[in-house]
Amino acid sequence: MSLLINPTTGAELDHSPASASLEEADAVIARAHDAFAAWRDVAPGERARLLRAFAAIVDAHIEELAQLEVLNAGHTIGNARWEAGNVRDCLNYYSAAPERLFGRQIPVPGGTDITFHEPLGVVGIIVPWNFPMPIAAWGFAPALAAGNTVVLKPAELTPLTAIRIGELAIEAGLPEGVLNVVPGKGSVVGERFVTHPLVRKVCFTGSTTVGKRIMAGCADQVKRVTLELGGKSANVIFADTDVPAAAASAPYAVFDNAGQDCCARSRILVQRSAYDEFVGRLETAVRALKVIDPADEQSEMGPMVSSGQRDAVQSYIDNAHIAFTGSAPDGPGWWLPPTVVESTDTSEAVWREEVFGPVVAVMPFDDEDEAVALANDSDYGLSGSIFTSDVSRALRVARRVEAGNLSVNSHSSVRYWTPFGGYKQSGLGRELGPDAPDAFTEEKNVFIAH
Repeated sequence: MSLLINPTTGAELDHSPASASLEEADAVIARAHDAFAAWRDVAPGERARLLRAFAAIVDAHIEELAQLEVLNAGHTIGNARWEAGNVRDCLNYYSAAPERLFGRQIPVPGGTDITFHEPLGVVGIIVPWNFPMPIAAWGFAPALAAGNTVVLKPAELTPLTAIRIGELAIEAGLPEGVLNVVPGKGSVVGERFVTHPLVRKVCFTGSTTVGKRIMAGCADQVKRVTLELGGKSANVIFADTDVPAAAASAPYAVFDNAGQDCCARSRILVQRSAYDEFVGRLETAVRALKVIDPADEQSEMGPMVSSGQRDAVQSYIDNAHIAFTGSAPDGPGWWLPPTVVESTDTSEAVWREEVFGPVVAVMPFDDEDEAVALANDSDYGLSGSIFTSDVSRALRVARRVEAGNLSVNSHSSVRYWTPFGGYKQSGLGRELGPDAPDAFTEEKNVFIAH
């Protein structure tokens, strides 16, 4: 039994799921494998209909799922509703894929050559605690659409919405064994996804350290793997931009979900001539941020997910030069105020490491070349923003910054219509976008002699 805690109050939750044993994990994997042949052979139009039915039943339970996430993960109610809606939207988007999983006819001499996309089999999806609902759907929606069956392990801290979504899949008419939710420890269930020969692919979202171990384990069976790992993204502010607008938007780029976001723009680079104005306006925006009970409709930032995560983040703050902070409730729960530090040394831990909390470091730069060099001076390369009124500069800098997802005059990182993934130690492979189902298939080539 995993003990679940409400991050807002520190109180124990009434319902905590059992943690699967190795034998139970094996039984679920076997069930998914047994269900695969029939699911693979479901007519494309019927598979599409079932995914749309799944989307519809999720839509009917948006508020229930959102309230569960507020309770279990401390997400603001507005964010939680969006996250549940993203599950629905991913299912609807990929419901079009079964009827459009096209192969090709390739011109060759002496015959006809055609290709097919065929499902892999059982796909293991390991989900983190920071965005339990969307990240699960980014894996299972395209995997199911491509004809695979899925075993999904939610994070130990935040399993409740995944369990409920698994129940809704059955209510929607998906056959037993097609989507299986297996709560449990990463060292037991997650590790078994890596070592079990019937699991043909692993999708993992989490820390770079754990991702490396998963990748090494999958190599033993030459098992496919998609990794979405850490980030230390830069928000690059040029002096020619609308500085008030850039400063007003910056807190939401890093303090959303209490900074527990791999895409958080946790390094802000500001051109020196605009630095003082930007930091002054940033202070006003940070102090105005509504850090209150996440169940409140006005809440803009909730608590951290656990006491351990709060303490880890506090250790970075204790060793940094704090410029200013926002507010946070007193009393129980895992609260930390949004915190801005000024950095002068790129070797500082708060500048280099993924803090994964409501902390942002700010540093000035002089010119475009220095901005790019500072942005790229990281082991990570997941996301980032560029604020400028010069379109040529925006494109030039975007092409030079080593990151998988960049936004100009925006902080948008994830759209289910477009590919998502990182450079360097931020990951391997891409999720989302129109090509995501292909990543859950083998491409078979067939030559027919004339």
